[in-house]
Amino acid sequence: MAETSTVARPYAKAAFEFANAQGALEAWSEMLTLAARAVADDTLRERVLNNPRLSGAEKADVLIDVGGDALSEEVKNFLRTLGQSNRLAALPAIVEQFDLLKAEQEKRMDVTIVSAYPLDAKQEDTLASALAKRLNREISITTQVDSALLGGVILRAGDTVIDGSVRGRLARLRETLSV
Repeated sequence: MAETSTVARPYAKAAFEFANAQGALEAWSEMLTLAARAVADDTLRERVLNNPRLSGAEKADVLIDVGGDALSEEVKNFLRTLGQSNRLAALPAIVEQFDLLKAEQEKRMDVTIVSAYPLDAKQEDTLASALAKRLNREISITTQVDSALLGGVILRAGDTVIDGSVRGRLARLRETLSV
């Protein structure tokens, strides 16, 4: 997995810089996501991307045909470059990193909140405003319920995880006492 992200990083950065210079970040994000969904399709992957008889350029052409008119010429050229470098399989990771760069540019962050019980709108708003203030970002919240937490919440924002759950506190206490 780390290898895929390492391979994807320079392509995502190049695509981001080009799209940003063109003022087309949102359009590129949508087009790359469309192409990544096609790459992630099991049937297409099995018949085309994993087919050793097809060259990278031919695989890219199939992917471009799937995208059709929804893809700009620049994105088609980007896909051809990926095909020639045999990097089409890395497209989902490229899209993920592209979207992270886009969110950073827009000072936006997606946060997942896992709680023991469903949060009401007031609690979500309180957490969102506190996180927005602390992280200096626009916050988009997704909530999940995990009854195994017993109480408290776990916040996931990018690479940062804040475990304020009772289960997490008990685990840390157990580690401290067992040393």
